[in-house]
Amino acid sequence: MSSTPSADSRATPEAGLVVAIDGTSGSGKSSTSRGVASRLGLRYLDTGAMFRAMTWWLLRQGIDVHDVDAVTARVDDPEILSGTDPEGPSILVDGVDVGLAIRSDEVNAAVSPVAAVPAVRARLLEEQRRVITDAMSGDGIVVEGRDIGTVVWPQAEAKVYLTADPAARAGRRAAEAGGDVTATRASLLERDRIDSSRATAPLSKAEDAVWIDTTDYTLEEVIALVCELAEHAGAAS
Repeated sequence: MSSTPSADSRATPEAGLVVAIDGTSGSGKSSTSRGVASRLGLRYLDTGAMFRAMTWWLLRQGIDVHDVDAVTARVDDPEILSGTDPEGPSILVDGVDVGLAIRSDEVNAAVSPVAAVPAVRARLLEEQRRVITDAMSGDGIVVEGRDIGTVVWPQAEAKVYLTADPAARAGRRAAEAGGDVTATRASLLERDRIDSSRATAPLSKAEDAVWIDTTDYTLEEVIALVCELAEHAGAAS
């Protein structure tokens, strides 16, 4: 990873810039993405929250998330709206703010099988691309997830893949949620295994993405580096 860029070395990103940030759970995607969006004056989309929102709704309806046919039959029913303000991102399901509810242990345990259902991915992919297209009429957007640079928006001007040592990832996530580090580490690795091996849009690094291991770096250092990459990509385009 390169050194933190100075502020005066950064160019202003052009309108319509899309920054795709993919990576493993607990690698700092959300904090980095929101920080980059705020610093560059871009919109922000957390695609993972959309899958969590769908999962929350399915659980509330008593649907077996491991029953692909049952999930597929109801995938178009909920209205899911994602706010794109990096200072206060929101996620609504049928008009209800579920920003806190989707971070529960119940949703954590169920989101990977739901995200593996092709009909779920197809439905949310359409919405993700709509949000990105709308944001491109302004300054642009930072989009985080697991398949942004490979499936959702492979033409993104800037692509980043974040990862970190499993122990570091577990420590960060446990500190945020107040959980046990060992159990959190096992949960993160299991989610990565499921998401990397699913048939539809698996977690993977785009060939032209910049790989950043965040283990030994502060959040501010990672944000600064991604901002530099994004601004250079925007200027080049």
